[in-house]
Amino acid sequence: MCLTYNAQAQSPKREFRAAWIATVSNIDWPSKPGLPAEQQKSEFIKLLDQLKALGCNAVIVQVRPACDAFYNSVEEPWSRFLTGKQGQPPFPYYDPLTFMIEEAHKRNMEFHAWFNPYRALTIKGKNPNPPEHVTRKHPDWLVNYGDKTYLNPGLPQVREYVTRIIMDVVKRYDIDAVHLDDYFYPYRIAGQEFGDQATFVRFCGDFTNKEDWRRNNVDLFVSVLNTNIKQVKPWVKFGISPFGVWRNASKDPRGSETRGGQTCYDDLYSDVLLWMEKGWIDYLAPQLYWEHGHKLVGFETLMPWWEKHSYGRHMYYGLGVYRMLNATKPPWNTPGELLWQLKDIRQKTKTPGAIFFSSSNFGKLPGTLSDSISRFYRHPAFPPQMKWLDSIPPTPAVLTGEVQEGGLLLKWSGENTLQEPLRFVVYRFGKNERVNLDKAENILSVQQEIEFLDPDFQKHPGSRYVVTVLDRLWNESAPSNVFSANAN
Repeated sequence: MCLTYNAQAQSPKREFRAAWIATVSNIDWPSKPGLPAEQQKSEFIKLLDQLKALGCNAVIVQVRPACDAFYNSVEEPWSRFLTGKQGQPPFPYYDPLTFMIEEAHKRNMEFHAWFNPYRALTIKGKNPNPPEHVTRKHPDWLVNYGDKTYLNPGLPQVREYVTRIIMDVVKRYDIDAVHLDDYFYPYRIAGQEFGDQATFVRFCGDFTNKEDWRRNNVDLFVSVLNTNIKQVKPWVKFGISPFGVWRNASKDPRGSETRGGQTCYDDLYSDVLLWMEKGWIDYLAPQLYWEHGHKLVGFETLMPWWEKHSYGRHMYYGLGVYRMLNATKPPWNTPGELLWQLKDIRQKTKTPGAIFFSSSNFGKLPGTLSDSISRFYRHPAFPPQMKWLDSIPPTPAVLTGEVQEGGLLLKWSGENTLQEPLRFVVYRFGKNERVNLDKAENILSVQQEIEFLDPDFQKHPGSRYVVTVLDRLWNESAPSNVFSANAN
């Protein structure tokens, strides 16, 4: 029993494996603003190929860093982080979002479109936007705080505007998920008050406490956005990546035994547990960028706490690869801490999932890290099923095969009554091995083509093959008929 458990724990067939690709200030991509379109494309493909080689099955790409767009938006300007000048399209022209989605899907990776909802200007006082932009037309919507400028989340018209911007992408692009980061209200700055008092007086309704009112503003935005997404495309997931501490137990008995200086609930006005309880989001990805044994916010304390509060939704964990950059002391000067976190996630969670922050770091760190992760992720995995979105598996395939000069050619056919994009999984089992779809190590290929050539079939005499069908939401069909070819 222990051996069986350990083998499965080492290679689950369902595991969310992703990385963030940040575009604000050119953190990950493109490497600098204003590159020619072909160079932007080649850089993105290189990032994708690196992540695919690690074993990732999803990317989370920032498509709206600050009221601007990495796609052909009707209302917001092309991002200066893309083209070098706010409002200027790529040259030669292409739509980066269409391109990125297609490239991710070619590699059987999900594409999660990441939006920053309220950040308006990354440097306050410097507004490069064209005259018709929201920051020019509606200066009354803006709040300066610290060195940045934000849309005011307390204004109903602001929430409607941001929802409309996001829904435009949901409607026009084949994304797999909408993803929001932790910036709803900004991180608190000591001694500075976020300037929304007049808005509170005008829109407080029955609220007498401004902090409760702010939380309600974010709750309204999240719940309405979810409803809109599911009405238009029920299969599009909705995920949010909050700061890693919801509340400290010293303030709330439901909180974690931590001493976080800022928290989701008290400083960012994000009651993320409520969103999970209400089913307003499909997955949460708390940013756990601290190590095991951290004296204030230890990983071994936070991960089980979040897992306990998943309320039947998926909980994936953001991991801080960036902590390893220029690290000279333990625990971040070797891959050990990150691998320990990955093992904890795999062995101690219901729907294992990790997201690396962030993708470009893998190219800056010694290859030992990438080698370690690719070994850990050595067998393919599909994202966990979200049965509340769809639990009906596709129709099984019918499998045939023939021996050719180059190997064994498998072909299959089947129904696709919903006309949705399908993927196919090819399994190979030994001569006397039971067909067991839970064994990820038996997967030869996950692909979109309806045939597969096994050039090594003669090295596995008497092998038996089955094919399964995966739908858009990774529901897997029953296996096809078993096909066996005599290697002689």
